[in-house]
Amino acid sequence: MKTVHFLLLLLLGASLTGCGYNDMQRQDEAVKAAWSEVINQYQRRADLVPNLVNTVKGYAQHEEKVFIEVTEARAKVGSMQINTDSLDDPQKIQQFQAAQGELSSALSRLMVVSENYPQLKADGLFQNLQAQLEGTENRVTVARNRYVQSVQAYNSMIRTFPNNLTAMAMGYSVKPNFSVENEKEISTAPTVDFGNAEPAKQ
Repeated sequence: MKTVHFLLLLLLGASLTGCGYNDMQRQDEAVKAAWSEVINQYQRRADLVPNLVNTVKGYAQHEEKVFIEVTEARAKVGSMQINTDSLDDPQKIQQFQAAQGELSSALSRLMVVSENYPQLKADGLFQNLQAQLEGTENRVTVARNRYVQSVQAYNSMIRTFPNNLTAMAMGYSVKPNFSVENEKEISTAPTVDFGNAEPAKQ
């Protein structure tokens, strides 16, 4: 009897392998790894925000509204609890996108405000934070693009025959991706070029 069970398991394993089960596992892990990198880079950006705000505050105390917007947007991002188990939930992905988009917009407004303060632009700490922010935005873009590609590869695999039969049998479903309407806003890095800024009247 044990021999029969063993042979049935072997046949089942062989059939799953032939229908893409192992490839689905690999693709699913690739999507999770890509998502983890997206989270890492967004966290890196969020970690820069307090120092950036405090540095700008030192020169631009009258811009309280912008500081509040940035701080609130960062808090919203920090409250988003999204992990690899949430990747099958389109609503959670959209909420994550919206929160990150709000932080991107708030940071853009903060950087625009800073253009009015020549002494701030000359501050070494601000210049360093500016460079870190620009580098982090580039890393976010790269990580997000890799995630998009991983999801596309995974979704294409589980929707093609005969893999789709295995996917249905094993409970694999299409994963939501970054939506087009928010992609432009999220992928726009805050403006950090101060070359054409007008000197402030003081």
